[in-house]
Amino acid sequence: MRMLCLILQADRLYNERGLVKILIAEDDPISRRLLEATLGKWGYEVISCPDGNVAWQTLQQPDTPSLAILDWMMPGMDGLQVCGEVRREITEPYIYMLLLTAKSQKTDIIAGLEAGADDYLTKPFDSNELRMRLRAGRRILSLHEELIRAREELRDQATHDSLTRLWNRGAICEILQRELDRAKRVNSPLSILLADIDFFKRINDTYGHLAGDAVLREAAHSMLSAVRPYDGIGRYGGEEFLIVLPDCDADDAVTLAQRLRASIEESALVLPEGTIPLTFSLGVSTLEVGQDMKTLIAAADAALYRAKNHGRNRVELATADDMLPDNVLPDNVLKKTMP
Repeated sequence: MRMLCLILQADRLYNERGLVKILIAEDDPISRRLLEATLGKWGYEVISCPDGNVAWQTLQQPDTPSLAILDWMMPGMDGLQVCGEVRREITEPYIYMLLLTAKSQKTDIIAGLEAGADDYLTKPFDSNELRMRLRAGRRILSLHEELIRAREELRDQATHDSLTRLWNRGAICEILQRELDRAKRVNSPLSILLADIDFFKRINDTYGHLAGDAVLREAAHSMLSAVRPYDGIGRYGGEEFLIVLPDCDADDAVTLAQRLRASIEESALVLPEGTIPLTFSLGVSTLEVGQDMKTLIAAADAALYRAKNHGRNRVELATADDMLPDNVLPDNVLKKTMP
């Protein structure tokens, strides 16, 4: 008995010309040529394999065809073995599998479905029925793609600030904790910056909240342009930002903070309401032995508070006193800074 598995891969359904890609794994050259001609006539881009081993290797490649027709009885891996490997090893994109068999015994059909197939047809098959089954499989894959997109959109909404598109507070704290654990494990430096837009309340009161939103977006853009690609930036509070600097000691962190401050100062925002000058105050803290995330953030917060008190538009480095346990707030909320 021979069986064919039709395998569709959702994220590679079409090639650059808009044709659906399909893999045929069939050791019988006559059956393979028949399938090639039929599928080519239906507008598929066909790639052929002589056995299941080659088919399985092909399905694992980044550019694998989105569909694959696999004969059950082939040299090497048979069709059901390939189906089983697909279900065990490839979770996304979802692969839709259709079995095509010469027998119609329920036990054979059940075996194929248990191996991971989604549907089946018996041989000799009606070409129109096969064509409609393929179309149904493509619809299912399209729905699955939509679900993946919806999931990713929800994940993005859960981890990013909707206004600035930076990481939100929860996400940037997770990044900081992960980098802190890594720094302790490999004994590498780690620094953070707490940055606060100067006179932000005055900007809102003078120009309106829409202008304030534009300032926040401009600040986010300037920060992303000034830091390294692997640094993390998140909106920590209203106009406060937390920047995580892996493999960065105190001197390098202060240098980067000064570059960031200068970049923001040069980014005066021109709006219909007027030209809004922008400046940042920043507090820098560097990981010390025994510190946790709360003490690291509290030290940066104390340095930021000092930068505000000393005239704003400046960078302050946390001192040893800033890292004392008394400076850590129980609920890990930043202390109120000057407006």
